[in-house]
Amino acid sequence: MGDYEKLLDTAYKNVKKVDSVERFEIPKAKSMIEGSKTIITNFSQIFSTLRRDPLHLAKYLSRELATPVNIEKDRAILNRKLSPATIDGKIAEYVKEFVICPECKKPDTELLKDKGFLFIHCLACGAKHSVRVKIH
Repeated sequence: MGDYEKLLDTAYKNVKKVDSVERFEIPKAKSMIEGSKTIITNFSQIFSTLRRDPLHLAKYLSRELATPVNIEKDRAILNRKLSPATIDGKIAEYVKEFVICPECKKPDTELLKDKGFLFIHCLACGAKHSVRVKIH
């Protein structure tokens, strides 16, 4: 058993240590103000990175920011002047509630509806949790 431990020590010394890098990054909202409206120009990038339905994200933003949201091609139009920091904050809250697994903290999840309730199902660890925030 002594030879095994020597080989194991040698292996640990020769293996390069890799700093863990978080692979999931929420894209920052690229927005511009036109008159009394705010336009998120990279909306399609945001919902595709989060792997969520654009209508679900738009409904959430509409409710949280108290303004109608229209989706046109790759962008979202909010009928109110808003700062990029405000939009990014609400998207971060959305990610915490609807994307990140509460159990293993990974973004590899999907939303499932079961008997009128919405659940977040983790594809990484298999956990299933109900979602507290309800969007109509």
